[in-house]
Amino acid sequence: MRNSGISMNLVDESDYATGDTKIAVRVYDKYYMRNGNRASLSLTVVGFEEKVYITAIGAGGGSGVIFNFSLGAENDMVDIVQRSVEKMG
Repeated sequence: MRNSGISMNLVDESDYATGDTKIAVRVYDKYYMRNGNRASLSLTVVGFEEKVYITAIGAGGGSGVIFNFSLGAENDMVDIVQRSVEKMG
């Protein structure tokens, strides 16, 4: 990740299990100094039997009211998850 932000913070979390299915939801945010805004990452991990499904959604990295100009902060956050999963596999 680029060195333009302060460390990522866990905003909230939720865990749920039913039968063989386990679900974990995490929401993170990060302040980016380069454009003076915050970006968020919503991460959902679902485990079922021996399979794991991961969804990472970045949002809020843009600035402006009419035009949403983004420097890619939300994509940076999703890339962290992608690289971590690739290292595990």
